[in-house]
Amino acid sequence: MKFSREVHAQVTPPTNMAMGDLNKLEARLFKWLCLEENDFEENPWSTEKAAKAFKVKPDEIYEALAALSEKIPNNVYIHYQDGAIRIVAAE
Repeated sequence: MKFSREVHAQVTPPTNMAMGDLNKLEARLFKWLCLEENDFEENPWSTEKAAKAFKVKPDEIYEALAALSEKIPNNVYIHYQDGAIRIVAAE
């Protein structure tokens, strides 16, 4: 039986991906998050409003956000503050 440390030591962490690895929705969402007028650090994030703006289901927005934080973690910072999700993105 292997101990937890041994198992986790064998897992290779994912390498950082590039912008070219984003699908169409992820790329559009990232560009939108980077716009100065979309300040989701000071203003709470709304998945419902984003889904409406992109004409997709809210679950697709959640999946795209999760993918962005995994694929380009140095460009997207998502955190929770004052009862709401806050997002900072920079190219």
